[in-house]
This record gives sequence, structure tokens and C-alpha cells, in this order.
Amino acid sequence: MTKELYRYAFSPGVPIEEVEASLLLAVLATSSLHGEAQTRLDAAHYLDTAERACVIDAGTPVGRDLNRLFTGFLTREFGAEAFFVERIEDHDHLPQETAS
Repeated sequence: MTKELYRYAFSPGVPIEEVEASLLLAVLATSSLHGEAQTRLDAAHYLDTAERACVIDAGTPVGRDLNRLFTGFLTREFGAEAFFVERIEDHDHLPQETAS
């Protein structure tokens, strides 16, 4: 199974504490849409403050909404040029081909 992930990278001028606050706000807004329990189950995310990066799993409707909200909050607060987001695929869960 391939996971659908989005990776965000932030410009040096963007305070990472503010990014963390925006992520928290997006999680809270997602909880308002989907409920706290479903958000806890389906809104997988990781913020690496040292690397100035965030990864959000968009493999569920909850995760996709979290991505939309986070992107919207970031754009509104910092501008579209303050961060870069890319869609990546996680193939770690795929069976590995073996050489015969």
C-alpha cells in the first residue's frame, strides 16, 4: 500500500514556533469538522523543528482536510512564497521484489 503524504519546507525567515501554532490550529479545525476521535485516528502528522519541515498523511478524508487547512493558514499568515509543499509517496509498506 502506498501512502499519500505531503511534505512542507519553510523559508528561514518563517518562525518555526508560528508554523507549529498554525499546525495546531489546523488540527483543532479538523477536529471541528470530523470529531476529536476521528482526527486522532486519521490525521497523522509530524513536525521536525530542527529540519524546518512537516509531513502530513493525506491518505484519508481527515488527512486531506488537515492539509487543506494547514496550507490555507500558512498562506494567509506567511504568504505563498514562505513555504514549499510537495506530494510524496511512501513505498515502505509495499512488498519488496526479490531477485531470483
